[in-house]
Formats: sequence, structure tokens, C-alpha cells
Amino acid sequence: MSLQHFSTKDRILHAAEELFAQQGFASTSLRQVTSRADVNIAAVNYHFGSKDNLVNEVFRRRMDDMSAERLKALRLAVDSHPGELEPILAAFVEPALAMAQDRHGGGAFIRVIARAYAESNDSLRKFLSDQYGHVLREFAKALSGCMPGLGKEALYWRLDFLSGALTYAMADFGLIKRPSGVSEATHRTRAAKALIRFAAAGFKADEP
Repeated sequence: MSLQHFSTKDRILHAAEELFAQQGFASTSLRQVTSRADVNIAAVNYHFGSKDNLVNEVFRRRMDDMSAERLKALRLAVDSHPGELEPILAAFVEPALAMAQDRHGGGAFIRVIARAYAESNDSLRKFLSDQYGHVLREFAKALSGCMPGLGKEALYWRLDFLSGALTYAMADFGLIKRPSGVSEATHRTRAAKALIRFAAAGFKADEP
């Protein structure tokens, strides 16, 4: 995809996202980013200041919108379906799957997320915790209200398991592929419903 019609900042972000997805964070140099984006190193320094900040901004431009959609859906779920588990899980799952299917780089960003899991990057992990930890805490609070007998440790384990399963589903490299003739939207809806049912059973399971 040509980057020429984007702003300089967006071209840098697009190029960085693609390279991080392909090579990882440590193996991608700013020189490679500038070459892919067709800009000079001064442009990267002007817009981002450092490679760490560039990594952070690649996440921010996707996750800000997704987090806002999640919290909006969570408020609606709690108000419209008080005490019900599945609508809360849907608020967590559906915006993420929608973002993964975004034709404007959603697939590349999923691979970037996978890199974040695989690589040890303390700066990135701190950024994600500082910027988006409140989203997980809001979901944990809402889920706890549905299952008051579930301990905090068990709740967070199950939320971690859901996050991992969701990331796998977003990557769409599992056993279930989109069948020929089925639209991406339909496939995403089916995946969301299956994951929500699976997660609900896991959250409701008795502690050992």
C-alpha cells in the first residue's frame, strides 16, 4: 500500500507498524523506518523524539480507539443488563475483533501485539500498563459484580486467559478459518459468540 497520501507522521507510524510486525521491535532500526516511510531521521525525531516513543505511539493510535469502544460498550452492558456476564464479555471481545478486521492495518497491528508478548520490552509494558491498565480494572470490577464469590486472584487469572484467547482469535491463525463465501463481518461475529460462550463458562467455573 502506498503511503504517499498520508501525513508525514502517519507514514512513519504505518511504516513502523509494518516493520515491527515483520521483524520485531529490537530488530527494527529507525533507519529502516525512515526508508520505508520515505522521510529523513529528523522527521522521526521531530514527531516522536525516540524509538521507544515511536513504539508507544504505534500502540496508542490503535488502542486509544479500541479502549474507548470497550468502555462505552461496558457502560451500556452494565446499565442495560445488570448482573449479566455475557454482555460484559462481549464489550471486551467485540471491539478487539472489529479492530483486528480493520482493513487499514489491523492485521499488521495484531502481529505487533504478538511481538509485544514475545519480546521483553519493559518500557512498552510500563506504557501499556500506565495507559490502559484502567480499562482492565473497569472490566474486572464489572465482572466481579457478576461473581461476588470469585476471589480477586482467580478473577485476574481468568481475565488474563481471556486476553490470551482473544489475541489468538484476533490473529485468525487457529483451526477455524473463514470459509469461502462467508464475509469477514459474519466470521468475526461467529468468532465473538463462540469466544464469549467459552469465556463465560470459564468465568463461572468453580474454583478448585
